[in-house]
Amino acid sequence: MSRVFNFSAGPAALPEEVLQQAREEMLDWQGAGMSVMEMSHRGKEFMAIAAQAEADLREVMAIPKNYKVLFLQGGASSQFSMVPMNLLANKTSADYAFTGHWSKKAISEAKKFCDVSVVVTTEADKFTSLPAQNTWKLNDKAAYVHYTPNETIAGVEFHWIPETGDVPLVADMSSTILSRPLDVSRFGVIYAGAQKNIGPAGLTLVIIREDLVGQASAKTPSMFDYKIHAENESMYNTPPTYGWYIAGLVFQWIKRKGGLKAMAEINQRKADKLYQAIDGSGGFYRNPVEPSARSWMNVPFILADANLDSEFLSQAKSAGLVQLKGHRSVGGMRASIYNAMPESGIDVLIDFMKEFQAKKG
Repeated sequence: MSRVFNFSAGPAALPEEVLQQAREEMLDWQGAGMSVMEMSHRGKEFMAIAAQAEADLREVMAIPKNYKVLFLQGGASSQFSMVPMNLLANKTSADYAFTGHWSKKAISEAKKFCDVSVVVTTEADKFTSLPAQNTWKLNDKAAYVHYTPNETIAGVEFHWIPETGDVPLVADMSSTILSRPLDVSRFGVIYAGAQKNIGPAGLTLVIIREDLVGQASAKTPSMFDYKIHAENESMYNTPPTYGWYIAGLVFQWIKRKGGLKAMAEINQRKADKLYQAIDGSGGFYRNPVEPSARSWMNVPFILADANLDSEFLSQAKSAGLVQLKGHRSVGGMRASIYNAMPESGIDVLIDFMKEFQAKKG
């Protein structure tokens, strides 16, 4: 069976070149006589893999020297707790933007540790827009400001970075990291689950400014203290070694493809094509998000006749287009088009959508 075009929101598609290299190295990594997943995380072979992965990520993202890069476990959801545990210091409040499902979860966890001030919310319009910053009610005494640049479920994305002054900005970039160039110096903490644009599920990436490391209270468990992980180069415990290795291959793949500037050009072109197809369908398909807030990575759309949803999905699967069902909370369809989704996959999807509309419209 040939490979399908996988539009899953995560775990998502990986670049075929990466999968092929991993297959070739599965039984014997570069003459070591064993698989990466069998290696000691403290052995010279894996230490070399880990160091190269971090170096490549730093190069790809232009990460300043005064930032630590951590390869952890627990998914982005663990960071919902780790962020307040590590950044509150002697403060008692933090600011949060409430723009969708994942920011809601982050807020819920943060409330266990501090007073949360919701500085902006789009709940009233069902998370289909992103208000301008001049509507935000920031508190200059907050420990940090947290936002979710891309909300995977609603398909809304910030195309600008909030200005927070001296208050550290924290971002859950799980769905948008590595999709375009980014000024890392604008952030105090960036975190991301790997399973969308980095690698397989199980790995979590944290990029943290050095002055924010070491602020956790004495009661913070060691496994939740950024300082412990930073001092031990992400090897305080056995890390997700195979996920780390695959992430390293992805970073190298991005470099070969021209870096994040090239990724951005392709990603914007893919998204523009798909939105144009939706908008040009005469209402047969519809994207509910305000155009200025539309995501490059996650494109939800609904059919004018919801009774056709099951048939659409079934026929799409037969055409090699899978994982297009929308999240259960919003219904409809969703095409997640991360870095690994080739432009040809978007073209095939658009052709299918036009054919389906011609039959059913």
